[in-house]
Parts: sequence; structure tokens; C-alpha cells
Amino acid sequence: MNKSLSRKLVDKPYIVWSVLFIIAPLIMVFYYAFTDSTSAFSLASIKAIPAYTSTILLSIIYGVIASAVCLIIGYPFAYLLTKTKLSTQSMMVLLVMLPMWMNFLIRTYSWMTILGDSGIINTVLSALGLGSVKLINTGGAVILGMVYNFLPYMILPIYNVISKMDNSLIEAAQDLGSTKAQILRKVIMPLSLPGVISGITMVFVPCVSTFYITQKLGGGQVVLIGDIIETQFQSANNYHLGASLSLVLMVLIILCLGIMNFLGADEDSEGGVII
Repeated sequence: MNKSLSRKLVDKPYIVWSVLFIIAPLIMVFYYAFTDSTSAFSLASIKAIPAYTSTILLSIIYGVIASAVCLIIGYPFAYLLTKTKLSTQSMMVLLVMLPMWMNFLIRTYSWMTILGDSGIINTVLSALGLGSVKLINTGGAVILGMVYNFLPYMILPIYNVISKMDNSLIEAAQDLGSTKAQILRKVIMPLSLPGVISGITMVFVPCVSTFYITQKLGGGQVVLIGDIIETQFQSANNYHLGASLSLVLMVLIILCLGIMNFLGADEDSEGGVII
């Protein structure tokens, strides 16, 4: 009886938090998406969504590119990290997590200083007589900002999975005469897929929905779905269109999570190791 009462008391704050910060905002998004300025039911904002198809597709493309770059950088780093001493691993994990403890705006502003026309890179290039290069306000700068800000979300889940991998499987592969490349390709990589899937999800979702990175590093040259939503809410005061586009973003995120969960469940059911 006491345990049941204690559990209810512990659960109540989470229920209140969920209602205030998850359910209530979702209700407001649906309300504004399916009403007009007179609060009457309307599909006008929903019908306006096709006009932003190119922006939605561009957001997906940028999310895929940033996720791919994070995977290419993050997987080898996470794998090599597991091969170091435990004390070194702890220090390196701390360094990976360190940027996450800093304010997101400060991290983005730092890249504005580095990539600017009068920034650190161009100052060095000019001093060497190589001339300046257009780095800021480009698609490459946006991708760089995404990778820098969200790379830890790729490294940490992959590192966590590989570090907890059963070494007996690797030893068995070695006893059977497998080379290091074969062990990596047929044992380690299949078993680490849950971490890869988790990392891709954690990188892709914020990349698709971001707007501050595109504004500061893209300079208005790259406009993603997050920028449109932010503009509708902050500048245009068109909450109805902003809510409708937010629904599109929610659908994209749910589809992404569903696909990743399906792939993760499928991988778990197959056992992971490739024979």
C-alpha cells in the first residue's frame, strides 16, 4: 500500500510536466493549424503547405547530408575511442560532451567569428597572400554548423554500444582466422547498428528543425522549414500557417523515428552478426 502510494506521488510531477509541456502545446498546434483568424474551423493553412514543398525537401536534404557527415566522422572516432585506456576514454568522452554544456548560441557565434569575411580563417589566408574565401553565408557553413553542434549526439550512442559489446564474439572471430577488417565489417559494425540508428535519429531530427544555424551561418541564403516556422510565429504573426508547417515537421520526425525503430527492431531480431 505504501509502495503504491509512493509511486503515485513520484509519478504526479511527471504527469503534470507532460500535460504542461507536451500535451498542451500539441493541442495548441492542432488548434491553430485547423482554424483561421476568427477561430473558425478552416483548412486554408493546411492547403497552403504544398507551396513550401521545396523548402521541406531542402530541409530533408540538409538533414541527410549533416547526418552522413556526422556518421563518417563519429563512427571511426567512437570505435578508436573504445580501444584506448579507460582513463583516456573518460577524458575523451568529457571533451566530446564539453560543447554540449555550452550555450548553443555561443557555439554558433564562435563559428561566425571563425568563418566571417574578416574572421580568423580569412585573416590567416590574407596574411599568407592567398586572398580571402567566401565561407560565411553559404550552404557549407550551415552544414558545418550542424555537424559541429550535433556531432556529439552521433558519437556518444555509437561509443556506448561498442564499449559494451561482448568481446567473446570478437575473440571467436579471431580464433576462426578473421582479419581485423573482417571482424570490423562482419561483427562490430552489425552489432553497433543500434547505436548508429540512435545517432542518426538524434542528429537528423534537430538538423531538419533548426533555424538559428541557418540564420547566423547561412545569412538568409539557406532557408529551411524551421526558418519558415520561426518567421510565421515571430515576424508574420501568422500562427495558423506556422502551426500547419509545424505539423509537417512533426510528421517528418515521427516518420524518422518510426523508420529508425523499425530498423532497430529488425536488426535485434536478426541477431546482428553477419556470417
